[in-house]
Amino acid sequence: MADETTVVWERPERGARGPAPERSRAQITTVAVELADAGGLAALSVRAVAKQLGTGSASLYRYVSSRDDLLDLMADAVTAEVDLGAPLSGDPVDDMVALAAQVKALHLRHPWLNDIPPEPLRLGPNGLGYLDRAFQALAPAPVTDRAKLEAIAVMNALATLFARTELRARRAPTGRQAAQAAYLARAAAEGTHKWVMAAIADGTTSVPFHDPEALFARIARQVLTSLIG
Repeated sequence: MADETTVVWERPERGARGPAPERSRAQITTVAVELADAGGLAALSVRAVAKQLGTGSASLYRYVSSRDDLLDLMADAVTAEVDLGAPLSGDPVDDMVALAAQVKALHLRHPWLNDIPPEPLRLGPNGLGYLDRAFQALAPAPVTDRAKLEAIAVMNALATLFARTELRARRAPTGRQAAQAAYLARAAAEGTHKWVMAAIADGTTSVPFHDPEALFARIARQVLTSLIG
């Protein structure tokens, strides 16, 4: 079994002794991502990955020590989809919002990312690369490194929140949601809660709810500007 006292990134692909490995962590990670993309994290297990690879669960424990190892490998693998090579404009707000938009798109492509328990230290090689690029984008901002780290964390959280909301909006409405909509319609017709209803009515025309990308960019820009000036 793999050594759980070290992070998966620092373990060798194979031990000094024993037979040559039949698989690689890259193969295991690819299959795990495919399973999660198709069925969410509920479909993910070491046993399910082993079955897809045509091998036994015990053999996979030579490469990963637990399901958490799989999650670490998967999250870092898809983080590589974020383009870190695009030229920076020099405007920290523009550049960080563009990065955050990519993070939101990543969560839309891989919805299971939204269900991974957040851990501040869940960073692999690609995650560290993204974090380094984000600090580079924020380099011109006249704030401390701590403030920049907090801004990055807020942008990532905002991207995750918007992705979750957008994914829910794509689903067919449930009976409960239909009942909620009917309740709001009746409340509006009764003329009660006039401040709320006025705000909702104004939002339908002045806020681009029909364009989630534009809405995210606008909100992200406002939040980031308030954080870094």
